[in-house]
Amino acid sequence: MTTLELYSKVTSVWVPDPDAVWISAQLLHDYNPGEKHLLLQLSDGTEVQHPVVSPSDLPPLGNPDILEGENDLTALSFLHEPAVLHNLRIRFLDYSSIYTYCGIVLVAINPYDQLPIYGEEVIDAYSGQDMADMEPHIFSVAEEAYRTMTREEKNQSIIISGESGSGKTVSAKFTMRYFAVVGGAAQQTSVEERVLASNPIMEAIGNAKTTRNDNSSRFGKYIEIGFGRKGNIIGANMRTYLLEKSRVVFQASAERNYHIFYQLCASRDFPEMRSLKLAAPENFRYTSQGGEMQIPGTDDLSDLERTRNAFTILGVQSDQQMELFRILAAILHLGNVNIQASGRNSDRSYIDADDGSLAVFSKLLGVEGPQMAHWLCHRRLTVGGEMLVKPVSGQQAVEARDALAKHIYGQLFTWTVQTLNSALRSQRGKPTSFIGVLDIYGFETFDRNSFEQFCINYANEKLQQQFNRHVFHLEQEEYVREELEWSRIEFSDNQQCISLIEGQLGLLDLLDEECRMPKGSDESWVRKLYDQHVSSKPHPHFRKPRMSNSAFIVLHFADMVQYECDSFLDKNRDTVFEELINILKASQSELVAELFQQQVNPSVANGSLRSGKRAHREHKLTVGFQFRQSLQQLMDTLNSTTPHYVRCIKPNDLKQPFMFDPKRTVQQLRACGVLETIRISAAGYPSRWTYEEFFNRYRVLLQGSQIQEQPQVSCRQVLPLLIPDPDQYCFGKTKVFFRAGQVALLERLRAERLRVAAVVIQSWVRMWLAQIRYSQIRWAAVTIQRYSRGTLARRLALTLRYTRAALIIQKTYRMVVVRQLFLMIRQATVTIQAFTRATLARRRYRQLVAERAAVLLQTRVRGWLARRAYQRVRAAVVYMQCCVRRKAARRELLKLKTEARSVERYRELNKGMEVKLMQLQLRVDQEARESVALRDTLNAEREAANAEMEALRATIQKLENQKQEKPQPCPVINQKEAEERRRAEEKTALEMKRITQELQALQREKDSFQKEKENLSTRLLEQEKTQEETVHQAVSQATAALKSELDEERLRYQSLLREFSRLEQRYDNLKEMSQLTERNTKGHRRSDSTQSLSFEPLSPSPTLTPLSLSPFPSAFPSPEEVRRVSVTSPSQERRVSVWSSETPMDQLMDSMDVAKVKMRGEDLAHAYDAVRVANRFLETQLRNQRSQWQEEVQAVKAQLSRVVSSAAPQQDLQELLEAREQECVRLRKELKELKSTSTLRQLLKQVLSSPLTPDNSCPSQLKSATVSGLLECRKRDETKLLKNLITDIRLDSALSLPPGLPATVLFLCVRQADCSGDQTRAQSLCSATVTAMKAALKKHSLDVDMTALWLKNSCLLHDLLNHCSPKQTLASEEMVPLTTDLSDSIRALSDLCIQAYQQLVFITESRLQNIIVPALLESETIAGLSGSAVKLPASRTRAGSDPRAAGGDAPTMAAVLREMGALYTALSRQALPPTLLEQAFHQLTYLISATAFNNMLLRKDMCNWSRGMQIRYNVSLLEEWLRERGLQAGGAVATLEPLIQAVQLLQLGKKTDTQAQALVQTCTVLSTQQIVKILTLYSPHNNLDERVTLNFIRTVQGLLKDRTDSPPPQLLMDVRRVFPVTFPSSPPPLPHADQLDIPDALKISFLRKV
Repeated sequence: MTTLELYSKVTSVWVPDPDAVWISAQLLHDYNPGEKHLLLQLSDGTEVQHPVVSPSDLPPLGNPDILEGENDLTALSFLHEPAVLHNLRIRFLDYSSIYTYCGIVLVAINPYDQLPIYGEEVIDAYSGQDMADMEPHIFSVAEEAYRTMTREEKNQSIIISGESGSGKTVSAKFTMRYFAVVGGAAQQTSVEERVLASNPIMEAIGNAKTTRNDNSSRFGKYIEIGFGRKGNIIGANMRTYLLEKSRVVFQASAERNYHIFYQLCASRDFPEMRSLKLAAPENFRYTSQGGEMQIPGTDDLSDLERTRNAFTILGVQSDQQMELFRILAAILHLGNVNIQASGRNSDRSYIDADDGSLAVFSKLLGVEGPQMAHWLCHRRLTVGGEMLVKPVSGQQAVEARDALAKHIYGQLFTWTVQTLNSALRSQRGKPTSFIGVLDIYGFETFDRNSFEQFCINYANEKLQQQFNRHVFHLEQEEYVREELEWSRIEFSDNQQCISLIEGQLGLLDLLDEECRMPKGSDESWVRKLYDQHVSSKPHPHFRKPRMSNSAFIVLHFADMVQYECDSFLDKNRDTVFEELINILKASQSELVAELFQQQVNPSVANGSLRSGKRAHREHKLTVGFQFRQSLQQLMDTLNSTTPHYVRCIKPNDLKQPFMFDPKRTVQQLRACGVLETIRISAAGYPSRWTYEEFFNRYRVLLQGSQIQEQPQVSCRQVLPLLIPDPDQYCFGKTKVFFRAGQVALLERLRAERLRVAAVVIQSWVRMWLAQIRYSQIRWAAVTIQRYSRGTLARRLALTLRYTRAALIIQKTYRMVVVRQLFLMIRQATVTIQAFTRATLARRRYRQLVAERAAVLLQTRVRGWLARRAYQRVRAAVVYMQCCVRRKAARRELLKLKTEARSVERYRELNKGMEVKLMQLQLRVDQEARESVALRDTLNAEREAANAEMEALRATIQKLENQKQEKPQPCPVINQKEAEERRRAEEKTALEMKRITQELQALQREKDSFQKEKENLSTRLLEQEKTQEETVHQAVSQATAALKSELDEERLRYQSLLREFSRLEQRYDNLKEMSQLTERNTKGHRRSDSTQSLSFEPLSPSPTLTPLSLSPFPSAFPSPEEVRRVSVTSPSQERRVSVWSSETPMDQLMDSMDVAKVKMRGEDLAHAYDAVRVANRFLETQLRNQRSQWQEEVQAVKAQLSRVVSSAAPQQDLQELLEAREQECVRLRKELKELKSTSTLRQLLKQVLSSPLTPDNSCPSQLKSATVSGLLECRKRDETKLLKNLITDIRLDSALSLPPGLPATVLFLCVRQADCSGDQTRAQSLCSATVTAMKAALKKHSLDVDMTALWLKNSCLLHDLLNHCSPKQTLASEEMVPLTTDLSDSIRALSDLCIQAYQQLVFITESRLQNIIVPALLESETIAGLSGSAVKLPASRTRAGSDPRAAGGDAPTMAAVLREMGALYTALSRQALPPTLLEQAFHQLTYLISATAFNNMLLRKDMCNWSRGMQIRYNVSLLEEWLRERGLQAGGAVATLEPLIQAVQLLQLGKKTDTQAQALVQTCTVLSTQQIVKILTLYSPHNNLDERVTLNFIRTVQGLLKDRTDSPPPQLLMDVRRVFPVTFPSSPPPLPHADQLDIPDALKISFLRKV
């Protein structure tokens, strides 16, 4: 199949477009050779016809979708401009990936946004990793250069180029930061700090705002970073190229001058800056021409502060800085000097004598103002041997002023670079190798191009030539390594264009010749160019413009550029009048005089004189000649190194974040050489596959007979059949090479083969479906037949059943009649038998009853007699018990009465509650009294009513009696009586009604009072409950806050211990180095004493402090291993340069009130001073925190007291409060002890100062207590005891000892010395023990078992001494405390426990670090799972990366579990507490999870389904291992959750919205950035899998925004995170000498039991 056959229907192609440069289209029909047009359908549905005159006019083919978004452009099947542009756009816009490989070139697109991909955790992830394994990044290029340098010991260079605003400066800054971190192990030492400090200085004096970039570098620089043999930075050197001095005096619209001028103007109000007489930038001509005074998002004031700090770091003193600022301010004032024209034709000029700007300029530079004014407006000439002074015109005077300003700034820039180089120069020997970082301007073309653009494009021509040749060389090396038969690759060499510029009679040669002419001009120079390169010998790269005679055109490799000849000669000469230079040489300022005295060939104007004598013509080297020389030196340097290329691309001119302009991008791709790399690769064999990868991918194209056991044999057999043209492929030793487009052909053949296979499968499936249908129809016919036959059979069976039923009925009837007769006879027989048997049974029962009655009577009588005797005895016993209990009850009554008298204490505790209860009781009593009063009133009313009723009844009765006695009255009287009676009855009824209503009202009021009482009781109970809960919550919060603060203080303290251990190790190293230097000096040669290092030996101190006894011995692996462990770990060494005068360190020590120490080792002294300053600062912080903490504790206590005082008297609540208070007291005590141990200043002074004088005042000797079961060690045997028991103990002997035996023996010896009253010996023995344990830890710094052994012994000895300390509360009254104050030794042992634990974890971490990624991510524990995975061309090793070791045994999970098992065994053997084991494995599992997780986020080959399955299985092995040993309780398994959820994310579906919701619900501990990164990196597992669509990613992002408990926004986990260790406080039982089993191998039989 040929390439033309790929132009078939539905094939994707690229067609040109005026706006988008290239757009995608599809063929609507197959292409046949000879057709003149192609019918295409664009992406918007429009149909167009593409003209095809010849096959070369066919549009470029599109790459398969599976290659979309590849991180290496050379992995694309079709290598051409539209494919490159499309791939970059997809990665930049869709995946937010700004870095892409293009062979050996890293393409970096400026995002114009801050991205979280440059942190220290990213440096950790890239350090020590292969370039081919990681995602493209600037750190990956830096790491490749560093690894190549350390491995091959060959110099490297990183060439960063691009046009202004593309991000060159930022890329160079990140590269230098990476080298400073990796080469210095993240330590802010002098060299690394100075290298980084050079960036803000060079940005201030060499960068400016342009229309394209807010921080554009207006010069080129090449920084050589020197490295020592161990890979550490020991020096640096900087070279600069072509500073744009014209910017000092002129700025275009919307541009600024150099940043330093605006920084000085912003600081004009500072006291030290007032003497500069500065004003706002708008008031100076040199800073106001562009109209831009401020850059959005920048602060000139803070930038100046950063610049001054950088100068200080580099050793530039404050007075020198002010001198430099005076010169810069003088330049600004020089621009404001007013030069006025005079004379008839304005051929003269003058400056007013009272010109303020000139006066300030002269004062700042220390020169004579009148002389400067005179020679700015005049010029000295020599005519016929006579000196003449000629006035110049106003325009010439302005040009002379501007030339002077440019020259001063140029000299100042050169002096600054030289000062930086002297500060960065190595002082520790000559570097063995270096890495150069070249930050140089890219190809430039503007509407008007001048001399600067000409030099810049000339430099890019040279760099492009070097780049082309290097790429060609790498291609040929690959072919030679694979032993290919190849022909020379032709590539476009731009040597002709370079010869046009720098060759004989070239542009620069003619320009220098014209500059030497007395009356040379730009017009005469351009005419010479036309005559030489157009008329005489036409040059293919030189042209004359049609419409101009003052310009010329050069055909560069990137574009055709037209240069305007104006000012070419002046800029090339760069001349300044000698008279002005002489004035500056005579300046009173030392710096100004130094700037102009160091010139070898000063700028001399034509015809000027020197010292009153006749001048001889002296011409300095022109700018073009100097630039050509420096460029040649640069090329020689680059050719002697291994180059690495970074091409920066500016995506748009609007500086908008993530906005892609295809026109600008293509223009830069053409200019920076990326497309040339593609073209060179496409000219050879760009597609390369290993035989295994090719076989796994295209084995479907092989026939059965063609499949061999060896993939190489199969490939060699099948390729000639698949690709008939042998020139389109080539077989190498390990790879098969294809020309451009052949992989697409193979992909099409593979797709066709899969299509044919799919058709075959479909045919078989359809046959299978037809067979199934036939079987179903046949089964239906058989079923119908079966049912018909069944119906006929059932009819026959029914007839037979009727006949049989009649017979059965007859038989059954006869059987029933006979059975009834049988049953009647049988029933009668059974009844007779039953009556007979009952009569016999009753007769026998009566006999048994008579016999049983006699036995029962005897039993009852005997029982009565026994019970009566028992009751008599029981009564006597009860009486005796009552007497005893009465006596005890009387005693108890007396005791209760005594306790009742102390009720006042309980009342005082609950005084507040009693007051409330009394108030409530008073209110109840008042209500009761009111109720009684109401009740009495009611009774009185009732009695009155009853009395009245009785009176009325008596009256009625009397009336009735009178009526009966007297005669009948007249009717009128009867009516009156009736009326009175009626009225009385009504009155009585009303009174009864009123009384009833009052009774009801009183009853309701009583009910309301009862309800109110119940409500008050309920409310009181609720209030008591609420207050109890409030108190409990407040106590819990206070306890939690104290615990968290304690954890933070513990972490800080442990960090200080680790830092001090490193400093102590550094001291030991320097001491050994000093001794070695002195030994070499004495034995070989003599040298100046000031050049040799000498240290004062440490004298033994009688009192050992915690830090003096707590070194943390560090292992010294190779630099590569150190970087793999953690390149950003805290520093192990720190060097501070010594200045001749008072240094910033001295000032800082004075401000912090730290005393100075004089020592002979300068490095050690300054390192010690730095530590002391840091400790004083930490001490101040701890005091402030302590005072703040005490205020918070007082506030909490006050709140608790208020709550407790208002709470109800509940005994349970009181007990809870007391328990919480005791807990708070314990925590405060522990925090106080921990803070007291962190005051390091006095401890360091005791370690490094002269021996302390022993205190004469001995503590009072306490009376010795008698304790048995101790061990006595004589004074002369103490050294032998420590030597046999700690220092010289062998590994096998130590591991066979019972856990903690050395600590127990030593404790008994210390306790015996204390009991004997010899406190000095007890202290010395304890201090010597700690020192010996420290030495043992240092000796076995890489042994897990021995470190665990001394961790156990140090912990046990600390617990025993602390338990018997007189400061501790003794558990038993019989325990005798120690009389000796061993608090210092106890604190030292506490520190030693922490350091032993840290050393133990460090050993295991260093062993695990190199095997975590291979074992957890790369190992294939599930055999064959990834064998079916598709290996795309992007997975091949990139050119320039070091090859992988073949055939080596890769680490697996067994290696990880083996290392962790070794630690677990060592800890378990020593019977350490389980909580300590859980903390250790919690730290290790976090390291494993963070390292693997970070590596997976930066590797595209890890983000697929099969690899996720492998990783999940490996993690499950680790989880199972932890659970089997019961280590999951300490959080060890929880730290693996981010890795587990990341793997689940790879295995979940990623298409629908439901799957997106499930994904968000699953990944709860992953941040939004991490989830999006994994989805972006996800690669298809095979053809059945697909990439994650952008719509799905946006859906997931929308769901993630709605999460309430989202994790903190971070991309990578912090690998350097350290969890503080907490040792459980469990007082051990006091040992006894008789209980110890001491082996004879220890040789300590000289101990005596007492």
